Order: sequence, then structure tokens, then C-alpha cells
Amino acid sequence: MSVTRMHDDELDINRSLVSRLIAEQFPDWARLPLEPVLSAGTDNAIYRLGDGMAVRLPRRAGAAQQVEKESLWLPHLAPHLPLAIPVPLALGIPAAGYPFHWSVCRWLPGEDAISKPITDLHEAAISLSQFISALQKIDIPGGPPPGEHNFFRGASLASRDVPMRSAIQSLNGIIETAPLLRAWNAALEITPWDKPPVWLHGDIHAGNLLTEQGCLTAVIDFGGLGVGDPACDLMVGWNLLDAEARATFRSKIAVDEPTWRRARGWALSVAVVALPYYLDTNPVLVAISRHAIKQVLADHSDGLNA
Repeated sequence: MSVTRMHDDELDINRSLVSRLIAEQFPDWARLPLEPVLSAGTDNAIYRLGDGMAVRLPRRAGAAQQVEKESLWLPHLAPHLPLAIPVPLALGIPAAGYPFHWSVCRWLPGEDAISKPITDLHEAAISLSQFISALQKIDIPGGPPPGEHNFFRGASLASRDVPMRSAIQSLNGIIETAPLLRAWNAALEITPWDKPPVWLHGDIHAGNLLTEQGCLTAVIDFGGLGVGDPACDLMVGWNLLDAEARATFRSKIAVDEPTWRRARGWALSVAVVALPYYLDTNPVLVAISRHAIKQVLADHSDGLNA
């Protein structure tokens, strides 16, 4: 996977800096081996510390709020979930010229579902439905509503209209844009979420799922964590699954039809906005985006022809 610079405001993070931060703030861990982890992630640099820990450092200011949020909430959410999630062990503070808080978490075994793809998408669909359903049922008040801290995941689809239309325009000459506009306009007509907000991960896709022997074992990167409309978590049905596995996912997830259709709108929006932004810097996210767009448009076309 690439470590190409993806953002104009991205910081230069290297092993020397991370070593200094650990030595100054957690000296008991200073002698442990430290190695960068190649990842398609866009918000954080990841380093493996020893055999059992991971160091996570925001690459830019837009991701800086995520660390403290995860350290606060993930320990409370983890016991209620059927798949493993990162457990924060320590919270680092700005130092050594690095301006943000950073975290040390337990290392979760397995490899991301890009490097080691899931072998049975139907089994994955069931596991994902169980994970998302369990997350939605967690009754812990005070969760953070949609905002800059989670790229407004869980907000209304209408809130994404301006960046969505700008992204569609920028894709002229790259892919056919008329079907994107038709599908997006249809998504905006769907009944908005009008129920109490629920907990959501906010960014479930192959890069944020871990597998062992082809089976789904963990969900990572909770930068999109918040409470709001659960539709955005269902977009994994299009950015990861195919039509057959998506049917399994739909049969197992207890959501109403408007929420399912908003989820399709979320899958389209996230993919379309990401595609031109990462076109030259992150081939993994580009591939995920293209897959999601293809799946959404096929669904949309089938709905029109039904």
C-alpha cells in the first residue's frame, strides 16, 4: 500500500518523531521495536510498537479531534460488540514539535480486508449485520453528534449536496456523470431520519476491517464514531459486498426501507467525493469507490426497471 502524501496540510510523521514521543511520554515502552504500518488510511499514521501495541497519530488538523474521542468512548463500547475493536491503552499529548494528541492501542491480530480479502462475503454480511445492529442498540448517552470530528457522518444526506455536486462535476471525462446525478437526486428525495440518534462507526469499508484466514475478526479506525442516522454504516453493503451478499446483509439488518435507501445514497456520496480527491494518491480508496459506484448504479437501475 502507498504512503503517498494525500493532503496539502498533511504533517511529516516519521519513525524518529514517534520514537521521541514515546521516549518522552511512555519511557517504559521506549526500547520496544517500532515499525511503520503501510495502510490506505487517510487520517492517521500507524506504527507497530513491540508485538502488542499500535501507535496512531493524526496526519492533519482535520483528524486531530478523533483521538480523544476514541480514547473516551471505545472502552465503553467494546464490551457490547461481537467483533474486536481497538482498545486505547494511553493518550499522548502534543510534544517534540508534533501538535496533536495521539494514542497507543492494543494491536489487533489479522490483516485488513484489502491485503487479505474476505473469502465468504455472505458470512461477512451476517457478521457485519450483527456488529452494526449491536452498535445501534448500545444505550450509552452523550455520544457526539455529527460534526467535523467525524466528517459529519450520521447527518442528513442533504448536508452533502454541495460537495457531492462539486465532485460529480470534477468527474466529467473520468466516468459518466449523468447516472450519478440521477441516483443522487433520487437519494435526496428519501424520507430523512426522524428517530433518536444511534451509535455509528461512520466509515466501514474493507480498509477498516481485519480478517484472519479469510474471516472477519475486527473493525478498526473509529474516526467516524458518533451518533446520528445509522444509514451511513450500511454503506458497506455497496462499498464491500456484491449484489448476492448485499441481499444477505439486507435480510439480516433490521432497518426500514427509507434507511436502506439512504444508505445507498451514502455509499454513492462517499464514493463519488473520494474518487476525484484520491484519484492520484490512493489507489485502494479509488478501487473501493469505483466498486461502490458500480454497485449503487446497478441497484438504482434495477429499481427504475422494476
